[in-house]
Amino acid sequence: MQHEHRPAARTGPGSLADSFPGHSGRPGDGLDWPAVLAPRLAHFAQVARHEHVTRAAQETGVPQSTLSRAIVRLEQDLGVALFDRRGRTVSLTLAGRSFLAAVESALADIERAAESVRTDADPASGKVAFGFLHTMGSETVPGLLREFRADHPRVRFQLVQTYGEAMLERLRAGTLDLCLTSPVPDEPGLVARRLDEQRLRLVVPEDHRLARRRRVRLAEAAEEAFVTLEPGFGLRRITDDLCAQAGFRPRVAFEGEEAETLRGLVAAGLGVALLPPPAFARPGVAELAVTTPRAVREIGVAWLEGRRDTPPVAAFKNFLLARRGNLVGD
Repeated sequence: MQHEHRPAARTGPGSLADSFPGHSGRPGDGLDWPAVLAPRLAHFAQVARHEHVTRAAQETGVPQSTLSRAIVRLEQDLGVALFDRRGRTVSLTLAGRSFLAAVESALADIERAAESVRTDADPASGKVAFGFLHTMGSETVPGLLREFRADHPRVRFQLVQTYGEAMLERLRAGTLDLCLTSPVPDEPGLVARRLDEQRLRLVVPEDHRLARRRRVRLAEAAEEAFVTLEPGFGLRRITDDLCAQAGFRPRVAFEGEEAETLRGLVAAGLGVALLPPPAFARPGVAELAVTTPRAVREIGVAWLEGRRDTPPVAAFKNFLLARRGNLVGD
């Protein structure tokens, strides 16, 4: 009986057996292909483009011996011949041409990704992913951005306008750099700094029994129907807490997602609401100062603990921190 003899698995320096102890040396057995191939792909692409090892070495500044060894090890790892060799010249095999197309696409993706992250971190023209509350979108945030960009005109912003808990989830996931939120979070993994506070007003229809008053105790609205933001919004939690301090639980008639929508519902006579001041006066409502309990919401900036800031993020964070006590109008 004749036995077929196969070449022994390569175990010299740089082989799979060296790189992955306990590996059988048979190409493809349980390999982490990106870890194995990544260092050699650029070398392969250079040789493939020139079809000449010496010229590829001259262009890249990599010693010819290093390129040659990288190609040999790549072929051994794959178990496939990528080049036909004729003296100093090489030509791609059919497998090599197929592999080159995928390698060039992968290298182009890496180059684009590297350029993108470098651009986003550029001190002059980088990007800040910034989240903020809906109620700060019409006036406060545009004013902040205008002032910041007076000194940083090329910095770009990815703006996310949403409610507090959704914003904190994005912060934890790493898709936001900074956020302005209320209440100011106090939880592991996040860093938050109080920046300002904003008085809340009891908003009532213009023909309401309290409409002619300038000030009111919140307890005087205990029997009213309330229109509020949905659960999960910071202002909803503040509303519930203030009503509890005033000795009652609000009877919620309507829930919404926008403060100005709530003002419209109040103007239509559908209830009362605790809201921050509007950017512009809204007809059909009266806005009353609340004397008891002290009706304010604290606003702060938050970021992920331990996250390293890019220069544009650090600049904008410092800008916000410098606005402590002067962030929002009353």
